[in-house]
Amino acid sequence: MDMEDRVSHLEQRLQLQEDEIQLLKAALADALRRLGYCEEQSLVMQPGSVHGSGRRPLASTASAPPTKAMNLEFYFLVPFAPFKFPLPFFSSEDGYVRMFLRGRPVTMHIPDQRRESYSLDHKVALPDRKLKLQWVYGYRGRDCRSNLYLLPTGEIVYFNASVVVLYNTEEQQQRHYLGHNDDVKCLSVHPDMVTIATGQVAGNSKDGKLLAPHVRVWDSVSLNTLHVIGMGVFDRAVTCVAFSKSNGGAFLCAVDDANDHILSVWNWQKEKQMADVKCSNDSVLAAVFHPMDPNLIVTCGKSHINFWTMEGNTLSKRQGLFEVCDSSPLFLGNIYIWAKGGNRISQVVQGAHEGGIFSICVLKDGTMVSGGGKDRKVVLWDHDYRKQAEMEVGESYGPVRALAEGKPGELFVGTTKNAIVRAAFPDTLTPVVQGHTDELWGLDVHPSMEQFVTCSQDKQVHLWDTNSHQPLWSKTVEDPGRSAGFHPSGAVLAVGTMTGRWLVLDTDTRDLVSMHTDGNEIISNVKYSPDGNFLAVASHDNFVYIYSVTENGRKYSRVGKCTGHSSFVTHLDWSADSQYLVTNSGDYEILFYVKSGRCPWKNVNIDCSLYFCVSLSPRLSLPGIWPDGADGTDINAVCRSHDGSLLASADDFGKVHLFSFPCSQPRAPSQECSGHSSHVTNIAFLHDDSHLISTGGKDTSILQWVVA
Repeated sequence: MDMEDRVSHLEQRLQLQEDEIQLLKAALADALRRLGYCEEQSLVMQPGSVHGSGRRPLASTASAPPTKAMNLEFYFLVPFAPFKFPLPFFSSEDGYVRMFLRGRPVTMHIPDQRRESYSLDHKVALPDRKLKLQWVYGYRGRDCRSNLYLLPTGEIVYFNASVVVLYNTEEQQQRHYLGHNDDVKCLSVHPDMVTIATGQVAGNSKDGKLLAPHVRVWDSVSLNTLHVIGMGVFDRAVTCVAFSKSNGGAFLCAVDDANDHILSVWNWQKEKQMADVKCSNDSVLAAVFHPMDPNLIVTCGKSHINFWTMEGNTLSKRQGLFEVCDSSPLFLGNIYIWAKGGNRISQVVQGAHEGGIFSICVLKDGTMVSGGGKDRKVVLWDHDYRKQAEMEVGESYGPVRALAEGKPGELFVGTTKNAIVRAAFPDTLTPVVQGHTDELWGLDVHPSMEQFVTCSQDKQVHLWDTNSHQPLWSKTVEDPGRSAGFHPSGAVLAVGTMTGRWLVLDTDTRDLVSMHTDGNEIISNVKYSPDGNFLAVASHDNFVYIYSVTENGRKYSRVGKCTGHSSFVTHLDWSADSQYLVTNSGDYEILFYVKSGRCPWKNVNIDCSLYFCVSLSPRLSLPGIWPDGADGTDINAVCRSHDGSLLASADDFGKVHLFSFPCSQPRAPSQECSGHSSHVTNIAFLHDDSHLISTGGKDTSILQWVVA
């Protein structure tokens, strides 16, 4: 792993150097061109000067001189000077702003109505409205354990992406702790049932700096951070964390994701490390203090269980012995009981589950509940470990991952399919949280209702209600999903997949209306024209396929194919009158089309704020969304509010930005909103602009923001 990390680091440095070299070449070429032009002008102004009789002008083969309205500032390349990116410049004659994205020039056109008053130096104010996180859809159960608890406030606490959620299921209200800057991986509740500790993975900032993994201790009432522990001590991620129980919760233990999985013990109130030790070369899945001894810690994981005794600043290990007990074979599905102070199995519950057991929860009355993986069963055991009752979690929710005691007679069950279910024996199961389980890109909002649709590579399509925060329906499709779009009537929606296939579903019945295949590449975007008569299907095979739509979205016939891109198509949008189509590709190219085929214009005078619909291509948007040094791929989606006053962007750094529209000034000020822990793949305003929906890629999360 050390070698892989080193190679990865060197590859990143090499890429940065290549980007800088490309930028330096572009800046040097621009400087030579400008010097050549100035020299030509000075020769022309000298009496009797002739180009052919003297010396050859510098860079005489350079491109045409800049227009008179062009910003004539340029950079001299001084050795050892701080690296700077060329400034954007504005051509008033041609009506465009030219920016540099990692050294590559990108031209963005200013609408005609704004050309005369446009200035690069004009100051833009922050938007008069702000985003506030209202709801987090989903739960991280696919790869985390022991991350679901019930608080005395009636809230369940869990996490998804970089947000820790406190969810009151009775009042349907969420609160959020937003102190983390990357994926949260573990959680523990203090014996006082108010203080909470959460650990996160290592991350990277926008400028490539490493964000160290650490543990944050915070107050669940005020949501204030009390202590930050282990900054610069942990390696890769904090995977397990637990408070001691018998000494008032004064100690905190944590296990990181280093090769040796270091176990450390902390006096968390003093932020002081008391002891640490190499725990195991294999994965460590749990670490807990003994309930009656603050100096005894148990860790377990792949192929091991260890009992640790802390004396001063030393941790000594006794390895648990998995011997044959009472002639019963050792296999998955057994529950083993270990007596205090010993390292041998004292009792076995044989065949408790079929397959692995992911969670055990001891209830307040001393009985026990266990949760199985393969059999998806929740089993209740009495004080003598005899089975009292069992129930099976549905396949759509997935195997059991975490268990938490709820109100008397109730349990909360977290699953590997990122769902949380309220359960009561013998067979009552009510979903309270649902989400996707694989990379998520597809998103669109209903044209007239408080609903939105998402589709993911987990092959699930969910139609969500923004008030109940539950799926109105879910449908499993044959291929991994990538894009989605509503018909303007809202009667049907189109879903694009990773395989070139796209399908149409009825929004009321979720029935399959139509299915088509265009190529065998990713369908990155599907979008109906505003009048509902056409559907554009953008593919990674460099083409956009146009279909005629009739019978209110129930009949489709292909009428054309837009060609001209030399790279995969990433975004597309229709004009408000459904007469034009604009597309964007992976090589930053922007092309315009008419319904009859490709339109040969390059610099079309179309006012984007007037003609184009809500979801804009990032490269078509005006310059303000791009930060200094941005790569053209750093922003994945842009969305304009329906009232035309706001613009939101989704970037590769887990951020959602809110700008004033039109965002035409370079480096425009914005409200930066955190919550996602991976690249934000898509965003959309609801039809009434009351909320904004954003989707995370690898973190599979959906965040709902209030626009106020």
